[in-house]
Amino acid sequence: MKYYLLCFLLLMGAVSLAQEEGLPPPRETDSLGNDRKSGPKPFGKNPEDSKAPEVTIKDYKIISHARDTVFLDTTLTIQKEYRYNYLRRDDFELMPFANVGQPYNSLGVNFERKQLYPAMGAIAKHFNYAEIQDIDYYNVATPMTDIMFKTTFEQGQLLDALLAFNTSRRLNFSIAYKGFRSLGKYRFNQSQSGNFRTTTNYESKNKRYLLRAHIAAQNIETEENGGLVSADDQFVNGGADFSDRARVEIRFDDANNRILGKRYYLDHRYKLVRKQKDSSKVEKTSLAIGHEFNYETKFYRYDQEVQDAFYGDGIVSEIDDRASLKTMYNQFNATFYNATLGRLEGNLSLYNYNYFFNSILITDDGRVENQLKGEEIAIGADYEKRIGGFDIEGAFRYTISGRLTGNLLDASAGYRINENNRFRFMVHSSANLPNFNFLLYQSDYLNYNWQNDERFENERVNSFQFDLESKLFGNLSAKYTRLDNYAYFAPDTDAASAEQIEAGLDNAFIKPFQETNSINYIKVKYNKEFKLGKFALNNTVMYQNVTQTNQVLNVPQLVTRNTLYFSSEVFKKAMYIQTGIHFKYFSAYNMNGYNPVLGEFYLQNETELGGYPLMDFFINARVQQTRIYLKAEHFNSSLGETSEFFAAPNYPYRDFVIRFGLVWNFFS
Repeated sequence: MKYYLLCFLLLMGAVSLAQEEGLPPPRETDSLGNDRKSGPKPFGKNPEDSKAPEVTIKDYKIISHARDTVFLDTTLTIQKEYRYNYLRRDDFELMPFANVGQPYNSLGVNFERKQLYPAMGAIAKHFNYAEIQDIDYYNVATPMTDIMFKTTFEQGQLLDALLAFNTSRRLNFSIAYKGFRSLGKYRFNQSQSGNFRTTTNYESKNKRYLLRAHIAAQNIETEENGGLVSADDQFVNGGADFSDRARVEIRFDDANNRILGKRYYLDHRYKLVRKQKDSSKVEKTSLAIGHEFNYETKFYRYDQEVQDAFYGDGIVSEIDDRASLKTMYNQFNATFYNATLGRLEGNLSLYNYNYFFNSILITDDGRVENQLKGEEIAIGADYEKRIGGFDIEGAFRYTISGRLTGNLLDASAGYRINENNRFRFMVHSSANLPNFNFLLYQSDYLNYNWQNDERFENERVNSFQFDLESKLFGNLSAKYTRLDNYAYFAPDTDAASAEQIEAGLDNAFIKPFQETNSINYIKVKYNKEFKLGKFALNNTVMYQNVTQTNQVLNVPQLVTRNTLYFSSEVFKKAMYIQTGIHFKYFSAYNMNGYNPVLGEFYLQNETELGGYPLMDFFINARVQQTRIYLKAEHFNSSLGETSEFFAAPNYPYRDFVIRFGLVWNFFS
């Protein structure tokens, strides 16, 4: 991955020599209004009416995997402040660990499946892993660059750089690399990653053939110190003696885990029939056939030089756990579109998977296979229709052959009352097996070996959601979810005594479980901003409630974020600034524990954490297409005599730190 970064930086340096601030001027034309590069205008056009159009920000389009299109946004807003982080998305429902690139604990949960088939697992390591639906495509008028830079914690930086360009209006490319390194404040806490991605999208001149494709290569690696040994004595009540966090005792200093992934994706379609009325450019009816292909390899590894009793007995003294997943997906589809009837797609998909370890394991408890391999065939349909302000969407998938039986249904209906008000109602229903590491896992730690593919049943999720977006009343989202056969990791109470669990030795007995009773989960989220002159108060509040027979799902009942800020143009309107304070709070609850061997969070009901505020002070500025960010993070941590800020049991949250960076867009 380091070679990708080197090549990309060299390319960026060469391109930047030709950059100018602001958007490029219109193309040069001759006295007849002809573009000097593209030649004369079509016959019959009035030269006086055919001036070259001026390039605007709307000519730089970002297209999502779902084919939603937005324009490049170079403004400075409070939402941009919320997204200026390692993940580049709003992390309101997440609780980060002490260092950049480490896992995030969950303050809110979402159980809707996006894919029909199980994922590999090691979910705590995947927050920065770009899946298919996270890749964007670009349509630009001229080369466009997006650079995001931010400082990290000790000896490192975060850089996410993207270059989008085209060879013609119909053929666009992008190349991007996101890389970072951060040593961290605690010993043996370094993390680093590299995410390379490149995309292309093409449309033929007659608009019959469409293609988009991407390649992604990702490497995420962290040192794992197992958390703090004496959290109460050295962190909570340590005082000035342990203000230098490198002096705090950690559990071990010889473990690492890593995620490697490579993906090759292609989606193309051809319109067999296209009908449009007279000279109208609006398509009335079309029939298209398409093909979607995805090949991905993923590798998870946990290394530890010497087996540690904290995770139980080891089969060998040196731990070297490796899990691999190879998948290939082919979907063939046919799409009928009619301006009156809507868009209907039918598809047939073939999915090959191979989840494997190096060898078969035979222990006193039995035999653990080294492979889950097979082929799945599924059918599906998608429907979409818009009439004025009303729109409906639906998607259905059903497995007709294979061991990974499952189904998925998404349906939604929305209505735009006017420019300021709209609402949407959504339904989700799915039945899928848990991730592969629930079904089969092998480790050099004796207790981390199991095979449940014949025992675990499909997790069933049924949810109903209502969203209201109103400029006057704010944004409201209410969701009800019913879970059946919920799968989770937790200490095995039959193998561990109450004294061992209370002493913090529960990691030696972590196993996958499945809850046979139903779980009912309610989530209500509200956002509203109040403005008075140049001042504004942005508020987001989330309420959650869980009804369950056994305590297997823990979430805080209340999470709130309030931002009071000031905005103004300064220096004769040459700069626009925003400055203010973030206040975030979540009620105390049994926060999930983190297990680095599996790269997963697990259920624990012994330690209650939370109930404390997180306060940040920020100053942001915008100069032309450049946004500058400066933040004093968690400045209230130094106001008390004790430190009670945790992201998980024995894993602290961040101390006070000042970080800065920028986001820069420039065009040629």
